[in-house]
Amino acid sequence: MRVILVPVADRPECARALATSFDIASRIGASVSGCHMRPHRYSDTRLSPAFAEAAWRKKSTKRAPAAAKALYTQIAEKAGFALQRRPRAEPGALWSEKVGSPDKLLGIVGPLSDLIVVSRPEKKGGVADMFLHAALLQSSRPVLILPRAGKKRVGAHVMIGWNQSVEAARTVSAVTPLLAAAETVTIVTCGAEDRAGPKSAQLARYLSHYGIKASRLATRGRNIEKELADAYQETGADLLIGGAYSKSRWREKILGGTTEWMIHKSRVPILIHHT
Repeated sequence: MRVILVPVADRPECARALATSFDIASRIGASVSGCHMRPHRYSDTRLSPAFAEAAWRKKSTKRAPAAAKALYTQIAEKAGFALQRRPRAEPGALWSEKVGSPDKLLGIVGPLSDLIVVSRPEKKGGVADMFLHAALLQSSRPVLILPRAGKKRVGAHVMIGWNQSVEAARTVSAVTPLLAAAETVTIVTCGAEDRAGPKSAQLARYLSHYGIKASRLATRGRNIEKELADAYQETGADLLIGGAYSKSRWREKILGGTTEWMIHKSRVPILIHHT
């Protein structure tokens, strides 16, 4: 895990995402790539009406790139990261600006990163929601979704919500450097482990290959979302890791599901991966 991508605008929640990203990068030896994305005045705005509408309504398009870069530079320097003109083997801070809609751009720059960090949307259908779902569905990379405010460090005490799914396994394998840098790792299962997938004990053994010692916690499985929230508090976790949309995405959006709860209703940092 060498490249952490953060979409940047001059907003408080972006400052929070950047500070967290540089903190994680310092622990795992990664670079942070800040990217300001904005709509083009003459592009087909039907591709992203909410994105274009928000930009023009605030009349910030002309000054937004400079303000975003200033925020990024300030936080990078405070974290002790040198600005780099081009990628190097040693960790650093990289800046870029792109024009287009989030769903197109994150399908281009997202796959060439190892982790994408975004903020939790205040509401469905807004600009932040657009960036989140573009990162999750177009990049095929793990996505860290942060609360919009808060100063608590992320990734020191990690909880893995394990449901024996391929999606959860892919998430874990994609972020082993982050798990290796954690102080504690807890694997939480909700209900019987009776699916045709690896059990939590097997996951714990797998993590041992990376020098990661993980404890296990089982809940009854009667109310998965509540039990995950309770386990998060009980274990003192600061990050919840899980797979995304092990059911049909559209079924979850209509009927509800753990992924939709994690994204829109939980109030904790979550890291999910959808391919």
